[in-house]
Amino acid sequence: MPELPDLEVFSHNLQKKLKGKILKQITMHTAKLNVSKQELQDALAGKKLTSVYREGKELYFEFDKQTILAMHLMLHGKLFFFTGKSDQKYSIAELLFEDGDGLVLTDFQKAANLTLNPEEKQAPDALSKEANADYLKNILAKKKTNIKTVLLDQKIIRGIGNAYADEILWDAGISPFSVANKIPDDKIKALIKSVHSVLTDAQKQIIKHDPDIIAGEVRDFMLIHNSKKKASPKGAEIKIDAGSRKTYYTDEQQLFS
Repeated sequence: MPELPDLEVFSHNLQKKLKGKILKQITMHTAKLNVSKQELQDALAGKKLTSVYREGKELYFEFDKQTILAMHLMLHGKLFFFTGKSDQKYSIAELLFEDGDGLVLTDFQKAANLTLNPEEKQAPDALSKEANADYLKNILAKKKTNIKTVLLDQKIIRGIGNAYADEILWDAGISPFSVANKIPDDKIKALIKSVHSVLTDAQKQIIKHDPDIIAGEVRDFMLIHNSKKKASPKGAEIKIDAGSRKTYYTDEQQLFS
């Protein structure tokens, strides 16, 4: 699943290619949608795309009059540019602009979904100023679950997925199995610092690898959540806990319980 750094780069490249174009039509195939196909067409056809940006794990396409089309790629959703007509398999939705350029969303599992004018989310985005040490401290004080579960909860903090949670926790020196309300204040501050540094550095690494990327995942640069690596940069063995989701960690990370 594309995570925050991937989607941040996608949004930049989508905006670079599509900003300012007038939408001619949107064709829905199998995507889940919160309104009827006709309502969606009526809301977007003829409108100019003014901005593309990321919100949590979603891409937001903003058109004239602050009309927003939110797109969640889920596990296997992919985006492709096309001209005139798309020839992609497993098409979910197609956006065709008046100049003939287009964007198609595909997903062989048919799980990717669209939302017209989504409701404002209550949880802060992982890179927002609201997601600070004070906010996280107050949340963690009430949580007896492990810290990784908290980081992955999109109702607490938006944008972090499984792979980057492992990278962030290793960078902060906190075991993913630590009990959330046992983590001391200095480590919470370190955790927030790692959230920002890991996620922003990842964006740079993705751009370096593929400057025009709008689909897929770049993971080769990851230090811990990386099946090709056996040891951390500090030399400790990378261990894998194969629960409901794979967790990569080392004994360098402090366990609070």
